[in-house]
Amino acid sequence: MTLGVGGSTPQQALARLHDMTAGAEAIGLAEYRTRVARLQGQMRQRGLAAVFVDAGANLRYFSGVKWSPSERMVGLLVPDIGEPQYIAPAFEEGTVRDFQILPGTIRTWQEHESPYRLLCQVLAEWGVPADGRVGLCPSLPFGMFERLRRVAGAPEFVDASAAVEHCRQRKSPAELALMQRAKDMTLEVHKAAASILHVGITAGEVTRFIEAAHRQVGASGSTFCIVLFGEDSAFPHGVRQPRPLREGDMVLIDTGCQLHGYQSDITRSYVFGTPSERQREFWNREKAAQQAAFEAATLGAPCQVVDAAARRSLEAAGLGPDYALPGLPHRTGHGIGLEIHESPYLVRGEETLLDIGMCFSNEPMICVPGEFGIRLEDHFYMSAEGPRWFTQPSHSIDDPFGLQAS
Repeated sequence: MTLGVGGSTPQQALARLHDMTAGAEAIGLAEYRTRVARLQGQMRQRGLAAVFVDAGANLRYFSGVKWSPSERMVGLLVPDIGEPQYIAPAFEEGTVRDFQILPGTIRTWQEHESPYRLLCQVLAEWGVPADGRVGLCPSLPFGMFERLRRVAGAPEFVDASAAVEHCRQRKSPAELALMQRAKDMTLEVHKAAASILHVGITAGEVTRFIEAAHRQVGASGSTFCIVLFGEDSAFPHGVRQPRPLREGDMVLIDTGCQLHGYQSDITRSYVFGTPSERQREFWNREKAAQQAAFEAATLGAPCQVVDAAARRSLEAAGLGPDYALPGLPHRTGHGIGLEIHESPYLVRGEETLLDIGMCFSNEPMICVPGEFGIRLEDHFYMSAEGPRWFTQPSHSIDDPFGLQAS
């Protein structure tokens, strides 16, 4: 039997977990001010007189305001020099103020008024000329861009992705600390989930347990959860009707939580029972590909080299080539921070250079259609000395959580 898999009841497993959030501090005002100043530096380099940051992860990153995007414009307008101002519906002013960490004037519009005209009015007050260039948040809906563009006398609106993403891609020590804690929490949840498995348990039962386990370690619950058994595990993001667990099945569990907005995302694959030689062979190929990707992550190299290293490892083992199955059907990894998936990506064609503070998943999954899939997903960040794991990769197919080694 795989070490750490099965043998506990849900009640026993939950009792072994405890709140792990003590001492974890949310991002403070000083860091938000630093982020805005960094954005303004990027704006000046790119000739942008202002940038509008839309509701969602970007607004939260630069201001601390948690606000879901909707048809009503809410955001932060940042000048190249000076203090930002918020744009919001008048009836939401009090709520926006309550969420504010970064202070700033809130410019409001009534329901019958145009927020697009208001935004352009603020730009005119700041002295932005009609031929000036104003950056728009990459997440801003196209319809809002079109309405802004049609305002009489509006300046030229351009994509602010490069400026915004330059800031968000490079995590600060405070961000890394929150991500480390969130990932530590999810790894303990993974261990607990493995311990409750038994023949006949359903994916739904495991998902509900993982939700409770994330709460037990101090999260608000799972951000997401994928639980797959046997041949279902060959589908990277699941199937419509997952089947119950059987003896000898490959188990794939991919889940995460968030802590003060920062995400975890870890996948573990192992066998319920005794691994077959074929399962063992493919599991070892997956581990080798993950390690090859990690070793290829060097400062100053383009992100795409990490994906290429994983594929070379798999192709040398007779898998692929390229996206062909059995093999790796998707990119090797994604950036992570306030969002589970964010730029840059570890994929062919991604020429962004690896830099200090960048964080990535490392998950070169192997899919064997009709049999099983194996995804070992851990995350790493780029330090001044090179890549560093947030969580240590799976130890072996017989001892996936390194229980014997510890």
